[in-house]
Amino acid sequence: MIPVPATTRVWLAAGVTDMRKGFNGLAALAEKTLKLDPHTGHLFVFRGRRGDLLKIIWWDGQGACLFSKRLEKGRFVWPSPADGKVHVTPAQLAMLLEGIDWRLPRRTWRPLTTG
Repeated sequence: MIPVPATTRVWLAAGVTDMRKGFNGLAALAEKTLKLDPHTGHLFVFRGRRGDLLKIIWWDGQGACLFSKRLEKGRFVWPSPADGKVHVTPAQLAMLLEGIDWRLPRRTWRPLTTG
């Protein structure tokens, strides 16, 4: 898992992104499309057309980081293009990276009684 500082925000770029882009191209998308500064230390997450590839850009204060993950089976759950950009928590990002539906996580156990 990426060591995300507590003050870092995670932004998903809704819709699909050309996964041939590197840091400079994705940083430009964050700036122009999402209207956010890619050098703020926030994480910006992009998904490819097929839905099995993610790229994350992050400015850690010393330089630019580019992370990518490809699922062997399944697709990443992603917001619709109409949403534009979506803020998620680091916990939701962890679920997303595991291929879990981060929008409606369900607990597997609930207490039957209190006390």
